[in-house]
Amino acid sequence: MNLNSILIGSDDPQRLADFYSKLFGEPMWNEGGFIGWMIGSGALTVGPHDQVSGTNADPARIIWNIESADVKGDFERFRSAGATVIRDPYNPGEESDDGLIATLADPDSNYFQLMSPMGPEASA
Repeated sequence: MNLNSILIGSDDPQRLADFYSKLFGEPMWNEGGFIGWMIGSGALTVGPHDQVSGTNADPARIIWNIESADVKGDFERFRSAGATVIRDPYNPGEESDDGLIATLADPDSNYFQLMSPMGPEASA
């Protein structure tokens, strides 16, 4: 199996598209109201959904992650682009800059995180 994409539904998908374009550049597709970007080998898509309105009332329920070799640098870039800071970069296990995580939110209050590469490949 392979998790290949995340779809974020919104009653204002253009607002999310404008926001994510500041983070990831021009979308790779824009068809039928669905706008998307490739981030590494996975895709992020925003689009309309008739069962969604307003901001996310429970934003910590699902948090999607973006692997970054420069969490602090990308965090500053995302913050400057308008992401809401939920938690500054931190190391959940110790007081060092290895294995950082930072939590941010988009305009609909959906949480996402920047994370240092982890797992066996990261230490190779």
